[in-house]
Amino acid sequence: MPGTSADWQPTASRGALKLRATLLARIREYFSVQDVLEVDTPVLSRAAATDSAINSFTTTYHGPGAGAGNDSAPGLYLHTSPEFPMKRLLAAGSGSIYQVCKVFRDGECGASHNPEFTLLEWYRTGFDHFDLMDDVEQLLRTILEGITPVASVDHWTYRELFLELTGMDPLTAAVPDMQVVLREHGLHDPVGLGPDDRDAWLDLLMTHVIEPGLGQGLVFIRDYPASQAALARMRPGQPAVAARFEVYLDRIELANGYHELADAKEQQQRFEQDNARRDAQATGTVEIDQRLLAAMQSGLPDCAGVALGVDRLLMYANRSASIDEVIAFPLSRA
Repeated sequence: MPGTSADWQPTASRGALKLRATLLARIREYFSVQDVLEVDTPVLSRAAATDSAINSFTTTYHGPGAGAGNDSAPGLYLHTSPEFPMKRLLAAGSGSIYQVCKVFRDGECGASHNPEFTLLEWYRTGFDHFDLMDDVEQLLRTILEGITPVASVDHWTYRELFLELTGMDPLTAAVPDMQVVLREHGLHDPVGLGPDDRDAWLDLLMTHVIEPGLGQGLVFIRDYPASQAALARMRPGQPAVAARFEVYLDRIELANGYHELADAKEQQQRFEQDNARRDAQATGTVEIDQRLLAAMQSGLPDCAGVALGVDRLLMYANRSASIDEVIAFPLSRA
């Protein structure tokens, strides 16, 4: 009955809402000083992220222009990241760019997840992932100044961190070796996880063993296995590793960055491999972004890019235990 429920109220305090406004203003000031252009790209797309660990919301448009192409009512995806259209801008000569936007991921809700969340994504032309890690640190120190300090900064390679916390080399270990480590930490083999899916087992070790073992403060992890390159370039070596990094702040995953792959042919092969994995997992294939591939074919400039979760950054700045404390209306009250 009207008037009997309080769930119309926001879950975030006025102080948390003011803090959000302050951080967003500081983010924009930081990039303005750095001469990085703010851009705005569509939330709706005819293509989606192919990553089998990310699921998109879908919708259908029925209005004027719906017949463009072969579909009378084309299916559309809510974007999980603005990455693809931003790379099209880069290929068109935009120079370094950033965007603050809402993104959407199906099946993700919890203490540090909401299916609709705020993402900061930026690309620096002429940067590699080492330059971009320095940029991430500088951004965080700048926008958090006077609010809460970044107490410490640590850098690890993926391999070094696994060796330190598990004694296992993640680049060469077999699945049975990973199962031994998990059992040593009181974790039993999960139902449905295949014996040949190394990356799934490594992800399980990352979330249940590595992340809890990280120190406080800011932690950068780089040089991920080649099989986890996603949209990153490869770094030669024995074995080769991905020019990719992730950022953790007080053990919470905050950002994911790449020295961006510029080879359109290789990118298409990766998208097709992702869809093959989706098909094998019965999670449904998605439309590959042909416009992105065409943009890359025309020439993507040498650049590095990173996506940073603004709500999780707010959790850190506000000392919040739940993402609901920094979002006005999370899923439960949307």
